[in-house]
Amino acid sequence: MSSIVLSLLVVFLGGLKASRPAVNQELSTLFNELWRLDVNRLSPGLDYTISVQGRASFVSQGSHVVRDHASQPLFSNVNEIKLKNMTTTSWFMKLLDNYEHSTGVTERVTTEEQNEINLFLDAVLQTEVMKRAHTYLVSKGKSNSDLRMFKRQLNLIWFNLYRRQRNTGLDSSGFEHVFVGETKSGAEIIGFHNWIQFYLQEKNSHLDYKGYKARDHDLPDQDDHVLNLQFSWHGLVKPVGSAFIGTSPEFEMALFTVVFLMNTERSTTVLVNIDQCQMELVVIRHGRSLGTAYPKLLSSNSRHVRQHSH
Repeated sequence: MSSIVLSLLVVFLGGLKASRPAVNQELSTLFNELWRLDVNRLSPGLDYTISVQGRASFVSQGSHVVRDHASQPLFSNVNEIKLKNMTTTSWFMKLLDNYEHSTGVTERVTTEEQNEINLFLDAVLQTEVMKRAHTYLVSKGKSNSDLRMFKRQLNLIWFNLYRRQRNTGLDSSGFEHVFVGETKSGAEIIGFHNWIQFYLQEKNSHLDYKGYKARDHDLPDQDDHVLNLQFSWHGLVKPVGSAFIGTSPEFEMALFTVVFLMNTERSTTVLVNIDQCQMELVVIRHGRSLGTAYPKLLSSNSRHVRQHSH
């Protein structure tokens, strides 16, 4: 091999390595602190049980035909009494019912629904998780220390209605896209990155889990708190979806709010280590509101730590 080809190969491989972002240590430290503060997180095996079953096959976007590699539901049981007794999750579950899942259909927010949003945000702001995120954002000059101003900021990011499709009314919001899920042109599922909504839709037979998505050396297990998965919903297929499992709504909102406010690009990906998982957190903005946000699991059970030490 000529020295020119060899040097080009070295540059190319070096570029491949460099294209992967470095672990954001500051945010990893903050997010692990939020993880420890998340008292409303449910415990696997105790508060809920999942069955990851088989690896899902490749499905192209827009395809409705998919092999089912999971004959059983993902969630075999969830402690719903606990969910309903926690203030943030009980309000969160009420909000899930307030949205029309088709994009292009104008959302109408009633006075009662607006009241539910207010009460949900009030509950979230009282948690230690969101208080710590707020303190961090204030220290970075990204949020006002006044709680009412911060609530207004959260409302704009998560609940402000906007157009996801042209020539329609206000048909979407960050909350609806990320936590509830939407269908686009009756052809594909967009968003839908929340485990509570997944469980409720699966329980009501609107959703069918098809299997997990993972690399050979990194198979998921029952206590993983982030999963990449495939599912069908209202007859449409999501080839690869991802969600935190067992975490509280305030934990997920805090993470994505911090990433959203700490960056100004339209699309942001940060690499973080949280608990035993290494993941990318992807945030895409829609003006001053959230377009989408989701975790993308890279490795679980501290495999990235062990690989690094070899």
